[in-house]
Amino acid sequence: MADHQFCRVERDGRLLIVTLNRPEVMNALHRPAHFELDEVFNGFAADPELWIAVVTGAGDKAFSAGNDLKYQAAGNPTGHPPSGFAGLTQRFDLAKPVIAAVNGVAMGGGFEIALACDLIVAAENAVFALPEPRVGLAALAGGLHRLPRMIPLKQAMGMILTGRRVSAREGKELGFVNEVVPEGQALAAARRWAGQILECSPMSIRASKETVYRSLDSAGGIEAAYRAQRDWPAVAALARSEDRVEGPKAFAEKRKPQWKGR
Repeated sequence: MADHQFCRVERDGRLLIVTLNRPEVMNALHRPAHFELDEVFNGFAADPELWIAVVTGAGDKAFSAGNDLKYQAAGNPTGHPPSGFAGLTQRFDLAKPVIAAVNGVAMGGGFEIALACDLIVAAENAVFALPEPRVGLAALAGGLHRLPRMIPLKQAMGMILTGRRVSAREGKELGFVNEVVPEGQALAAARRWAGQILECSPMSIRASKETVYRSLDSAGGIEAAYRAQRDWPAVAALARSEDRVEGPKAFAEKRKPQWKGR
């Protein structure tokens, strides 16, 4: 992978690991980092050989502290690409799964990055919050939309209106964390989840992800979503894929399927 200034990118077979790499500011992100990450995730989305991504933070203290407020306060230009905060929070058409390996503080935009991922694996030292109102801002990078869709409304409002910090354990109890692991093991656990996903057809995984998210936002409810799903891009791609033939064939022949991702 190409060299990057604000993140580290590792390719491991079908898996892409993206490490937010500004540990001197607890991996807070500024405009140049957003655009760099936009390029990284554009490459991930377009590469047929990459099937899953994991996002984590450099060091053992922070996943990401969110927006780099000191950079902003110094009068530097702000903003992010159309793909959103970290090049990820507005990437609504990404059918490939993304896992957040949260290894410390996930505050504000950092929490919003994690919420934009499909799974969240958190170390015991992880802390989540949307503290934007405490500094005169609001969590407008998706947090105010995603959190109330993931946990009960009153619990989400309790976090949003107070900016209070939530531990990894409480995050799992509330429902936005999939697994809590010992400190230092978040990335290893995310790799394990990725390995389980990679046992499945990537075409099936993409169709499943697309169907879940589109149906949740369907104005006509379940019936409308059910009738529309066959025309959704990832679902249509699955219907005409080689994987759709290979899966039943491998089952009948009592062997491990050889997924092509096409």
